[in-house]
Amino acid sequence: MQRFTDERDSTTPDEIWFLEHPPVFTLGMNANRAHVLAPGDIPVVQIDRGGQVTYHGPGQLVVYPLINLRRANLGIRDLVTALERSVIDLTADHDVQAECRRNAPGVYVDGRKLASVGIRVRRGASYHGLAVNVKLDLEPFGRINPCGYEGLQMTQLADLGVASSVAAAADALEPHLLRTLGFAA
Repeated sequence: MQRFTDERDSTTPDEIWFLEHPPVFTLGMNANRAHVLAPGDIPVVQIDRGGQVTYHGPGQLVVYPLINLRRANLGIRDLVTALERSVIDLTADHDVQAECRRNAPGVYVDGRKLASVGIRVRRGASYHGLAVNVKLDLEPFGRINPCGYEGLQMTQLADLGVASSVAAAADALEPHLLRTLGFAA
């Protein structure tokens, strides 16, 4: 995604990548390593997004919106709001009420974090993005202070009664994401 961002020009079409990562803890550019409590055998990787520490692993949907923000007429806050709103709309499809917090990006259900947001903008284009917990082992989140918040509890779609695979969650999230980004037909 960094290479894509560096090599793109004003005519490069935007892309949105949906994927899963192998187990990894990632630290944002200004993250405090003290929030990594006991990584064990899971690698810790410093990356160039905003935010503190999070976990990525199988059963989590990761979404990378590679968007020319100038061309899309989106500001950074607009992008974050669109990512959060798309997850809120997805959960609403299943009668689950979710919310975002202005001072702590992401999506929450009953005080537990369902989705994390960490982006980077370079040359007017976004990369990194959104991680939605679908159906994964949440234990690794106990090895960190997720997003820099001691005691923050995580949740996932499976625990909210939403039976889904990562692929099905991606298919269900995509129309919400395209609409909130202003790309829907």
